[in-house]
Amino acid sequence: MSKKITFSYNSNYPSVADLKKRAKWRIPKFAFDYLEGGCNEELNLARNESDFDDILLKPQYLHVAGDIDMSVELFGRRYSAPFGVSPIGLQGLMWPNAPEILAKAAAKHDIPYTLSTVSTSSIERIAEVSEGKAWFQLYHPTEDRLRDDILRRLQVVECPVLVVLVDVPSFGLRYREIKSGLSMPPKMNIRNVFQAMICPEWGIKTLQHGIPSFATLKPYMEKGLDLSQLGQFMNRTFTGKVNIEKVQAIRDIWKGPLVLKGIATDEDMQAAIAIGVDGVIVSNHGGRQIDAGESSIHSLIRLASNPAYKSKLKIMLDGGIRSGVDLARAHAVGSDFNFMGRPFMYGVGALGDEGGDHTINMFKAQLYQVMQQLTLENIQQFPGRLI
Repeated sequence: MSKKITFSYNSNYPSVADLKKRAKWRIPKFAFDYLEGGCNEELNLARNESDFDDILLKPQYLHVAGDIDMSVELFGRRYSAPFGVSPIGLQGLMWPNAPEILAKAAAKHDIPYTLSTVSTSSIERIAEVSEGKAWFQLYHPTEDRLRDDILRRLQVVECPVLVVLVDVPSFGLRYREIKSGLSMPPKMNIRNVFQAMICPEWGIKTLQHGIPSFATLKPYMEKGLDLSQLGQFMNRTFTGKVNIEKVQAIRDIWKGPLVLKGIATDEDMQAAIAIGVDGVIVSNHGGRQIDAGESSIHSLIRLASNPAYKSKLKIMLDGGIRSGVDLARAHAVGSDFNFMGRPFMYGVGALGDEGGDHTINMFKAQLYQVMQQLTLENIQQFPGRLI
């Protein structure tokens, strides 16, 4: 008989939907809209979740299974579960100190946390609280000197994996952000001030941790830069398309594992393989860039089914996963590893400092139950249970 494992989490919030419901009234509307919104009519945002429903799994009830092992090896490291925390910009705006909360929890549970260039904690601080385990996602700067200095800082803290974002040649047209006045910098109009006032814990913690800012980018900002000039700095510093030449230059500098995030087509996959990247994260930026695009899970199904790709690099998924069942579905159709962003932000929004621990254990418990139900012993067996 196999050994049973239990995972401790708050039983009042056993699902992502429960966390989202609580987070929604604890986070000011303008900040929640930034987290929640997609581009244009938000059709691709909806597809990211709904397309998982078409993936069906089959049990084998008479199969005798041994102990369950959810761990996976990725880029020479073994992680306790096949999922990690996605990079999210402006995390500290949505919940104060969110990057540190999630980075600490991820390190404790031995799963990867990925810091965004435009998050609200610095490379050095997250390396410290994550015990050097955090990955980093690079928004490619327009100037090579800035790129090179960020890479130097990552090398100093011995960042284990570099993720280069490739799917933002322009920023998506997001109606929720336009209506909320959530530009760069955020416009604190009367409506937004009122929304903040009715979320007292968010307000108190924001005062404790300070107004969120782009901590990693502070060394590159002009002295005396006021809020009215911040948007100009961001546009000047990060507006520009990432092409294969720019990625090749990073590959030449960065000797550790290199991952491209935002890959969704055969053409981009072939280019990534040609320059020797170690992995790709199939993603449509959470439905925030192209409303007429396909869901991330459909892109993954197509790309992961090609054995020529699978033999050359790791193929990972980010987008639409909302449960352990979805994690199981992703592995059944060929994902090597998975990332989630919004669910972890719902977790910290709902439960504050406990949100990271809770959400990780919740997903582990859900995935473990699916593996029990399907009588599986490890993650690699999921493709054999796809209908």
